[in-house]
Amino acid sequence: MNRDTALVTGASSGIGRELARQFARHGHDLVLVARREAELAAVADDLESRHGIAATTIPMDLDDEAAPQELYDAVHDHDLDVGILVNNVGIGTYGPFAESDLDEEQTQLRLNVTTLVTLTRLFLDDFTERGTGKVLNVGSVAGFQPGPFMAGYYASKAYVNSFTEAIAEELRGTGVSATVLCPGPVDTEFQDRAGMGNSAVGSTYMQPVEDVAQAGYRGLMSGETVVVPGLPMKLLTTLARITPRPILRRVARRVNSDR
Repeated sequence: MNRDTALVTGASSGIGRELARQFARHGHDLVLVARREAELAAVADDLESRHGIAATTIPMDLDDEAAPQELYDAVHDHDLDVGILVNNVGIGTYGPFAESDLDEEQTQLRLNVTTLVTLTRLFLDDFTERGTGKVLNVGSVAGFQPGPFMAGYYASKAYVNSFTEAIAEELRGTGVSATVLCPGPVDTEFQDRAGMGNSAVGSTYMQPVEDVAQAGYRGLMSGETVVVPGLPMKLLTTLARITPRPILRRVARRVNSDR
């Protein structure tokens, strides 16, 4: 069976690394992209030795307006036939927005939204031309509601969730699909990087990263549009749809605030 090559951004750790492992286990060659070159090379070496696939690394900091085009050009320069695009790279900022670092907020917006949109647009040219291809965007259950003390992060994921659902409908019947993976809090280094270890969401319930990646891979390959891993998160998203917005805001404030 033909297995499309998957390009995974943010592949050196967390959900990106585990998604790369899922693709490798199922026989896909990989293009791995991340800023940390040594960690990226270690992931590639491990997956090649364990699963007998080819893993090409492209060390790159995607927090740059020109980076998505440079990455797309590098893929073509290396004659890498990418059939699956996984937009995973992203960060989270934490704390009152009025006290936030503006540079960090802008970096978050570039990585979580602008880079994802640009890469999706570029690779859709290839996918739609040949009538086959898949896009997996990593959103979040956070994108289904407002998030005080993580205002920019929740908003960025709302964009990703909505954007992916919309283009999935546009692509229906073309042979190209788009899927958004919407996990809850995941057991990765994300919370520590965001500085939210003292919040309730940063110190209680965590989804195993392996379960999240497995659900994402299965959903992508079966053509699902929205994948919410785990029963607790499915229930949460259902409640978010029927709960009045003022209540949602207050609950999120309580969950995200320092204890």
